[in-house]
This record gives sequence, C-alpha cells and structure tokens, in this order.
Amino acid sequence: MHLEFFLYIDPGTGSLLLQILAGGAIASAMFFKRIWYTIFPFLKPKKKDDEE
Repeated sequence: MHLEFFLYIDPGTGSLLLQILAGGAIASAMFFKRIWYTIFPFLKPKKKDDEE
C-alpha cells in the first residue's frame, strides 16, 4: 500500500484551496467589521454637546 499517492495534492488543487481559505478569511473579516461598525455606535454612550 502506497500512502504517497493518497497524500498528493497537485498544484492546481493546492492553489484553489489556498484561494478559498484566503477569500473566506477576508470575507469573514469584512462581515464582522461591518457588524461591529453597525452595532457599536448604539452601545457607545452619547456625548452631551456643550452649547455656548
């Protein structure tokens, strides 16, 4: 039984997997960034404007 045949990933498949991982990480970061900037202003206490 030759295990090296089961562990082989050709360069095209490896490149595709790398692109999927990178794209998923970037998409997740942008998704959570958008949620953070949407929800955070509601949680922050409002500043009182000093009118003089």
